[in-house]
Amino acid sequence: MTVMRAKYEEEVKKALMEKYGYKSPMQIPKLDKIVINIGVGEAKDNAKALEAAVADLALITGQQPVITKAKKSVANFKIREGMNLGCKVTLRSDKMYEFLDRLFNIALPRVRDFRGINPNAFDGRGNYALGIKEQLIFPEIDYDKIDKIRGMDIIFVTTANTDEEARELLALMGAPFTKA
Repeated sequence: MTVMRAKYEEEVKKALMEKYGYKSPMQIPKLDKIVINIGVGEAKDNAKALEAAVADLALITGQQPVITKAKKSVANFKIREGMNLGCKVTLRSDKMYEFLDRLFNIALPRVRDFRGINPNAFDGRGNYALGIKEQLIFPEIDYDKIDKIRGMDIIFVTTANTDEEARELLALMGAPFTKA
């Protein structure tokens, strides 16, 4: 069990139970999974770009990414249904907590002019979406070996019923939200 997970099991559950007055420990919101997605628009012209994105994502997460395909054909973008356009990884259990720890404590503070993450990027159902502009903030990525700077979307899926509960859960886990 990772340190982050042990922290969640004890401190975070206890704090949430006291604040919201849950009657059962099963009501306490928890982090269900983290989905990391990289959209590679130039993959339609350059197959190597997708391979590089897959390699970067595998390095960052320690898990083999799944290649995502276009759902619909879009003539303006020269995209056909079924074309490879990106990659994603779904992290659960110990790998999820390990990634969360590295993201909040190592990667995000390396962002230039970092003041915190937006506390309002919740979807109304207790899930949080975070966009990152470059993969270089992760220490696993070697600056000399990247061909292009790519961004990624990181989605935190929680079992919380409201955005307020999810915000409190992520804040207790160490999310560096900006002070409004």
